[in-house]
Amino acid sequence: MSDSWPRRRLLAILRGASEPLDAQELARITGQHVTTVRFHLDVLTRESLVRQFQQPPRGRGRPRIGYRAIQRSIGYQELAEVLADQLGPDPRRRSEAAIAAGRAWGAKLDAGDHAVESLEDAKDVTMTLMSELGFAPERDAAAETDGQVLIRLTACPLRELARTHSEVVCGVHLGLIKEVLDRNGVRGEVNVRLQPFVEPELCMIRLELMARREPERNATPLPIGAEAGTEPRIAPPSAGRVPPQLRNADPNVAKQSAQQW
Repeated sequence: MSDSWPRRRLLAILRGASEPLDAQELARITGQHVTTVRFHLDVLTRESLVRQFQQPPRGRGRPRIGYRAIQRSIGYQELAEVLADQLGPDPRRRSEAAIAAGRAWGAKLDAGDHAVESLEDAKDVTMTLMSELGFAPERDAAAETDGQVLIRLTACPLRELARTHSEVVCGVHLGLIKEVLDRNGVRGEVNVRLQPFVEPELCMIRLELMARREPERNATPLPIGAEAGTEPRIAPPSAGRVPPQLRNADPNVAKQSAQQW
């Protein structure tokens, strides 16, 4: 199962769902054909990762088969809450600490080498990252503009903890995204925002293109080797100076030559 990205995504969606989902619903969420979804669900069922439930039919017809992920992590919620609480009582400091932890995670994560040269590139890297982590991201194309991309997170492996500790859980993921994008060349060009629970089962990532500073058109270029904020070294005017070779010459000649020099 670990080698199959479609099955990992289905499992992540089922883990984040509040009720069993059938193959039709999962096909709609993932964009896969319902036959493909049923195949993956059968594999997950055989591996004891999901369980089947009989559900009432929609209208006339046979009962539907719903699927729910089997929770294997005993005591995980309590452990995660204890660790989150250790970040202190101040929500702002907890959020800052969580973002820093997410960046540290991103610095160690093997996130590939994808050069980010546009907002579209930043979207692709973010979608890939969140898919691999089990968030089942979806692009919200209807809400996009030239300077903004929206990504819907339809599943969250840490959803229950995020409901009570969103500044910690979402802070870690925000820091992770920022670090991965920065590592791929986006530093200072794309702003990342994560909005938890814009709907009861939905979070949103917002990528915004930041305006670049344009150089002043009439600015005088600095000499090579000069630094901004310093005056270029220019030799002082030579009026009144006499060339060394004329210092002992006839005074009239020296005066005339000094005026020409």
